[in-house]
Amino acid sequence: MSTFETWHGALHRLQNEGEAHVLATQVTSLGSTPRDPGARMVITLNECFDTLGGGTFEWQTIAAARSLLQAHQYGFHVEAFSLGGRSGQCCGGYLNVLLEAFPGSSAHIAVFGAGHIGREIISLCAPLPWSLKWHDNRADVFAEHFKHQARLTCHSPYESQSSVATLPPHTHVLVLTHNHDEDYALIAALIKRDDLASIGLIGSASKWASFEGRLKREGYSDQQTAQVRSPIGLVHGAKLTNKTPYAIALTVVTELLWLTNTPSSQENRGLDSRVLQTLMTDPTTTTS
Repeated sequence: MSTFETWHGALHRLQNEGEAHVLATQVTSLGSTPRDPGARMVITLNECFDTLGGGTFEWQTIAAARSLLQAHQYGFHVEAFSLGGRSGQCCGGYLNVLLEAFPGSSAHIAVFGAGHIGREIISLCAPLPWSLKWHDNRADVFAEHFKHQARLTCHSPYESQSSVATLPPHTHVLVLTHNHDEDYALIAALIKRDDLASIGLIGSASKWASFEGRLKREGYSDQQTAQVRSPIGLVHGAKLTNKTPYAIALTVVTELLWLTNTPSSQENRGLDSRVLQTLMTDPTTTTS
């Protein structure tokens, strides 16, 4: 149990870092209960922050929250506790706990290159629920305000092989450095993996044709080179005549939105209004 961070401090940090978590809020109370409605705690798969009052019902709340995280069941859920029955606590009251499960980052994005287009891409990604890793070998290339952007980590310097090796599975990767040799080294390292979500390379069709020919001469297979998408940012297969960094970045992020799009499989969104009405009159009601 973590004691050095309050629930609101942990909630803010986890939202910024993009880690999945549950906010547990006591919403009703009848009879004798450890705490009153409004008590909150935050729960991750490995840590807890703040308390609902302790005791068996709190551990049951933690277990329920972690079950939601493990099953990727996000949204609102209610747990009901008869403290003398379900939880075996002597105070004997009744309470309901609202569990708000947040999924954290919905996608991992790695951007190699912090030039004009790279900076615009990172800025456009800021409001999106993505975890961003940004790499560039040039000193002092990351402006100070980027270092405070939520869900973003900056890496400089980096080494192609080791940086690629540490990317999480299913990462979407963009290669747009200031150096063609560096681009090539990254692509050669990336296509050795078979668990990345996508690999995009900036540049013209002729640049990719040159890279592809070199890769095949060096023994890379058609299956490996087919992982690379180049040019990037083609919307409906059309070339953009506006070649400003911002315009190019817009098309690249639009492309990423489609690549990361995963329709929700949950038909039930939020709590049924009838459940809320019941909770107002009967705090022992439960639903999920």
